[in-house]
Amino acid sequence: KILTDIQDLEDGPGGMDFKAAGTYDGITAIQMDTKTHGLTLEIIKNTFEKALKARLEIIEAMNKTISAPRKELSPYAPRVTVFHIDPEKIRDVIGPGGKIINEIISKTGVAIDIENDGMVAITSTSQKALEKAVDWIKDLTREAKVGETFQGKVTRILDFGAFVEIFPGQEGLVHISELDHRHINNVKDVVQIGDIVPVKVIKIDEQGRVNLSMKALKSAPTHYQGYSREFSKKPGQKNFPQHRY
Repeated sequence: KILTDIQDLEDGPGGMDFKAAGTYDGITAIQMDTKTHGLTLEIIKNTFEKALKARLEIIEAMNKTISAPRKELSPYAPRVTVFHIDPEKIRDVIGPGGKIINEIISKTGVAIDIENDGMVAITSTSQKALEKAVDWIKDLTREAKVGETFQGKVTRILDFGAFVEIFPGQEGLVHISELDHRHINNVKDVVQIGDIVPVKVIKIDEQGRVNLSMKALKSAPTHYQGYSREFSKKPGQKNFPQHRY
């Protein structure tokens, strides 16, 4: 006799246990243990028929509660994001004595695991907190590339230019000649500490120092190259040649 949905006590003395998983369309996985020397085709046929009936009943019951995957996870369900960083950058995420990683954890409430190969796993029940922590770590480990543009914050002003933070832990210099197309005598005539300014990475030297430009993101003014002046002939007046000054 074939029993459906057997219990522990029924499993032991039975000659076979058979498990089937699938959908409305068919079986996707099966598992079977036997204690007999052989099974007849009739037993196999009946087994699949009973498995089909049971599977469809279970699917119907499931569909009454949820017939399709949820668009979003439950607010109480844990969320996990896994990504890799350069192993050489792990120390930038940890910080001296764990200062930086502990700050990320305390301000976002996430759990962070970092492997030696650079794999980072962040867990949180809040999608917003998860995204904040991911962005924080990626900003700490990213490297600027020539041609990239940023909205940066002016952090220091010197006679020869202004330092702008383009992402956490990364500053670049906007030389006074790169502030504007016009000649600038005083850096403070253009920017002040705390200003948010658009900048473009124009060069990264061998020491990793980032050179930025505000001028590169501004349209160059149209310069007036010269003008012509004509002296029209008046009655009794001699003709004068045209000159360009």
